Amino acid sequence: MPSTTTHSALDVQNQRPTVHVALSRVGVAGVEKLIRVGRPGEEVPYLATLETVVDLGPHQKGAHMSRFEEVVNGAMADVVVGGEPVLRAEDLARQVAVAIRDRQGARRAEVRITARYPEDRPAPVSGIPTQEIFTLHGIAVATDAGTRTVTGVTAQGMTACPCAQEHLRDSSTTRLRAAGFDDAQIEAILEAVPVATHNQRGLGTLYLGRINEDPTRRDATVDIDARAMVRVVEQSMSSEIYELMKRSDEGSVVEKAHRNPRFVEDCVREMLRGVVEGFGGLADEAFVLARQENLETIHQHDVVAERYGTLGELRAELVGGVEPSSHTSLREWLDAAGR
Repeated sequence: MPSTTTHSALDVQNQRPTVHVALSRVGVAGVEKLIRVGRPGEEVPYLATLETVVDLGPHQKGAHMSRFEEVVNGAMADVVVGGEPVLRAEDLARQVAVAIRDRQGARRAEVRITARYPEDRPAPVSGIPTQEIFTLHGIAVATDAGTRTVTGVTAQGMTACPCAQEHLRDSSTTRLRAAGFDDAQIEAILEAVPVATHNQRGLGTLYLGRINEDPTRRDATVDIDARAMVRVVEQSMSSEIYELMKRSDEGSVVEKAHRNPRFVEDCVREMLRGVVEGFGGLADEAFVLARQENLETIHQHDVVAERYGTLGELRAELVGGVEPSSHTSLREWLDAAGR
């Protein structure tokens, strides 16, 4: 007679590992989901890529990978199919991080969301409608002490090299003087006609992080709007760019860029100034990262510049002239959650 005894499957993940060492990050990456982001009445579905991880103690062999997917699917159902309020990317990341930490029994969970989203805008002169694509980033860390969230954007623009332009200005001055023009006439000519230089297409990225561990913090209600961040990034470069333009638009963009030459370093510094002026309500403990990558046209390499740190570090340097001994990195700021 066959046995009727029921044997439950062994929970391998909860067994002790051969090597008793804790792991900093265990989870799933490259998960693609449809999310809905935007203000009420303006929400739009986007295809997003998620990475969800937790820490793993030294006495547990593995994380329950299926639980990551279950939590993500539940959150997606709430904001895409259900009647839950529309969330921003960082809010969705926080919701998923809190739920994953609970389901995995972890001390800490981290979620990263990246999505590409469109924005319709008119070309600068003709006014014809054009659709621009930007990248939205949302990061959240959940601990028993609360959460930290990061809102991020990546936008493109155009830069004009100041160094080559100054060289051409000098050579043009010499040629005009040799042609019989006096200094006043030369100055008027160079002011009326933008001096040529080489250009780059720039990729600017801006992150703003907020501590959510105490809901009574004075900056808890400060609006970190991704569209406002995009404007800060675009305005840090020599000119905005547009996917669809008429000739009049092209001329306007090129002239604007050449009248506003900037190094890659200038772009980062302009972003930082834009943060201090535009998001002044954030606390000193808030996090800032500004990064610019320019794709060179006359070189085979590209150029990058970056600054990160707390808003307090940045304010002390911009307002008080106090240079910090070190800059707090994104990893350090996120890992400080709950300490």
